[in-house]
Amino acid sequence: MSTIQTNTVPTSLMTTMNGTPSTTNSIQSAQNQFMTLLTTQMKNQDPLNPMDNAQVTSQLAQLSTVTGINQVNASINAMNSNFQASQSLQAANMIGHGVLVPGNSVALTTTTNASGVSSTAGVLGLNLPQNITSGKVSITNAAGQVVKTIDLGSMSQGVQTVSWDGSTDAGGAAPAGTYSYSVTAASGASAVTPTKLEFGMVSSVSSGSQGVTLNLANLGAAAMSSVVQIF
Repeated sequence: MSTIQTNTVPTSLMTTMNGTPSTTNSIQSAQNQFMTLLTTQMKNQDPLNPMDNAQVTSQLAQLSTVTGINQVNASINAMNSNFQASQSLQAANMIGHGVLVPGNSVALTTTTNASGVSSTAGVLGLNLPQNITSGKVSITNAAGQVVKTIDLGSMSQGVQTVSWDGSTDAGGAAPAGTYSYSVTAASGASAVTPTKLEFGMVSSVSSGSQGVTLNLANLGAAAMSSVVQIF
């Protein structure tokens, strides 16, 4: 009478343990395949040379590890989907609000009130690492020419906003559009380097693989996580 000796781990069993596109998509499928293979292996083992208990235990431990990893991955994916949906809903409430995000742009816009009076204004922000005793903002146009210099004076540590009424150093009015700016600041005799911030109105919200993105009028897209202040 011939016997079937199967002390070596079948290739199909190792494939099940290591995972393939078809098995990793279903934890229950992997468990069922493993138990079928293990039962078949034990039923057909050589009675005079049975399977080593340590071998069975090792295989069961591998199944437990694979199952656990798949369950953790499924839980993380579900949590990530829920978090992104919640973040998108929260971001949608920001439409129509102004935000400060890192950047060195100034959007100069002209608005007209109900009485027909027009006004031009631009806003920028600074995040100061400490109090300053003096500072200066230089606003430049697309050609790199300085059109306006704003004296900051003394300011406290933290996020500060600076307004520009659209006037130029030459006494005229700058046309509406997007400008850039640079800043110098000091605390006594020591130079201070603020983080430059740009102001934009949230016009819409996008959600993708990189997370939630705010679309800012005149400035473009900015990650929601980059928002420093909301108005």
